[in-house]
Amino acid sequence: MLSLQNAGKRFGARVLFQEANWLITAQEKTALVGANGTGKSTLMKVLAGLETLDYGEMQRTRGMSIGYLPQEGLRLSGRSVFDECLTVFDELRAMETEIETLAGQMAALDHEGSEYAAAAERYSMLQGRFHALDGYALDAQVGSVLTGLGFGKEDWARRTEEFSGGWQMRIALAKLLLARPNLLLLDEPTNHLDLETRNWLEDYLRSYPFGYILISHDRYFLDVTVSRTVEIWNKRLQIYAGNYTKYLKQKEERKAQLIAAYKNQREQIEHLESFINRFRAQATKAKQVQSRIKELEKIERIEVPEEEPVIHFSFPQPPPSGRTVVTVKGLNKSYGEKQVLHDVSFTIERGDRVALVGHNGAGKSTLIRLLTGVESPTSGTVQLGHNAIPEYFAQDQYKVLDPAMRMLDDISKAAIKVPELALRSLLGCFLFSGDDVFKTLGVLSGGEHNRFALARILVSPSNFLLLDEPTNHLDMRAKDVLLEAIESFSGTVIFVSHDRYFLEKLATKVLEVKDGSVEVYPGSYTEFVRDREEAAQRGESQPVTAKSAVGIAIGEEIKTAPAVEIVNGTTPKERVRKLNPIKLKQMEDRCAYLEEEVPRIEAAIAHTESELGRFISTAETERQSALLDDLRAQLTALTAEWEELMMAMEEQSELT
Repeated sequence: MLSLQNAGKRFGARVLFQEANWLITAQEKTALVGANGTGKSTLMKVLAGLETLDYGEMQRTRGMSIGYLPQEGLRLSGRSVFDECLTVFDELRAMETEIETLAGQMAALDHEGSEYAAAAERYSMLQGRFHALDGYALDAQVGSVLTGLGFGKEDWARRTEEFSGGWQMRIALAKLLLARPNLLLLDEPTNHLDLETRNWLEDYLRSYPFGYILISHDRYFLDVTVSRTVEIWNKRLQIYAGNYTKYLKQKEERKAQLIAAYKNQREQIEHLESFINRFRAQATKAKQVQSRIKELEKIERIEVPEEEPVIHFSFPQPPPSGRTVVTVKGLNKSYGEKQVLHDVSFTIERGDRVALVGHNGAGKSTLIRLLTGVESPTSGTVQLGHNAIPEYFAQDQYKVLDPAMRMLDDISKAAIKVPELALRSLLGCFLFSGDDVFKTLGVLSGGEHNRFALARILVSPSNFLLLDEPTNHLDMRAKDVLLEAIESFSGTVIFVSHDRYFLEKLATKVLEVKDGSVEVYPGSYTEFVRDREEAAQRGESQPVTAKSAVGIAIGEEIKTAPAVEIVNGTTPKERVRKLNPIKLKQMEDRCAYLEEEVPRIEAAIAHTESELGRFISTAETERQSALLDDLRAQLTALTAEWEELMMAMEEQSELT
């Protein structure tokens, strides 16, 4: 679909990458990784056609569509959220208008005339294309994606300019997902998403019918969405089969092989140089010396680039608190008529690492502010235990910093006993290197402010940390430093994070904030998720997935009848809402499309399996294997969707 050949790109005098060769297939599901400053975002812009190569060439299939989401900077205005998303279907909507016009013309024309025949042919062609592109379900598609990305129905009619930068990026992402380009290029798409929305996006991408390339600092997100990893390393593109975790393992193996090859080559070079130096002055050995010199000149030197040093940072351990760190009883919090928390009671004990989870707006940040004393409850009590000293990291923590202070001076003042070299290493881990440490805090961006504020807390922590989204604006290296530091911390931590890997590695207890209440789950985040999934399977909670919402009218829900006849006093027919004929027709059209698509994918699987039987190269085998895995995943997803729709239509027929 798209290829780079001997591609290279400079940034000023510095080479970002060179001799890059990359064949991007139609089913590409790839993570683009590399250290900060290696050129990942620049390469994405090259693939999107926004920047040009300095060397080599890029070729792409004629007619292919590419959608690109930058990290930030998009601003939309002039329409409602829903209408802005509908603009991606302008061609389809124009097609629908022409279909209606042709239908009117055909009704007035002589059925035996040439004009009627031409109009009928055009009508049939447009109708087939409109049907294939699922044109009858545009509103449903927009509603499904907006809901998945966290927009409530009350937001759909709001003007786009009313939303903050993070929500603007969500609107831009929604438009890209609805447009369904042949190749999606997403640069940090999870930056502005909460945990539930990330989970929805993971499901959406897993069933996405075309290719995509992702840059992300969320390793769990990459693990579940990609089957290939491309790293910019040593100014070259290194291609690995598998997700991010598999890439890390393969990278270590490749690195070991490279070091071994480097050592062998050094021994060979030293042997040749020794021979040349020893016999250079002897005329009888002149021929052999010249031969060794030529052999030495032909050797392509292996380079082992310096790795970024691994930073290990431990909190200075604080004085211990009492066994009970905080006790909450009958807590209520309201803002005017809006009640955020109602009758909340729980206890946190020393050493707990508590994850606060819940959808955006559930009240997680409010609860943290109540625990720190930044806000007061409407009623109820928050009582700190003996010698519990809270330290609060807010999402806007930078507001309490002195803008006139230099970065290194400010953090040194907070950590008098920590050597300057250790402080500079820590700041480097949080992406402040070289002369950056001498910048005044007033010139830093919002993300830089928060990264510095978090590093500042690490060097002088209290025994009770309350961290509101500390992983925002951090790359994987900084997250690992923070994770390791908190794991070895002897105090108590309550934190909000949208990074699933961070949650799974760290939490020993989970507090779910939902519908104004707080429920305590003892155990890890993984156990919490498993309990939730089991509850959903028992029918206690049955959310509509992105996949099941496709082709279903906005605001209408199809519930699959369970195996038992009577549940909570109702029959299956009573639990299934009858759809109007238009919506039922949309479902039938979707089923017809799936019945055509499944055999095509089955044929592609058979062809790929046949191609795997002919060995061409290791790289080609890896590519074909990855393609086969993608096709099989697509087949599973489409078959499941077809079965779900067929079951729903059978239930509808039983109602009539």
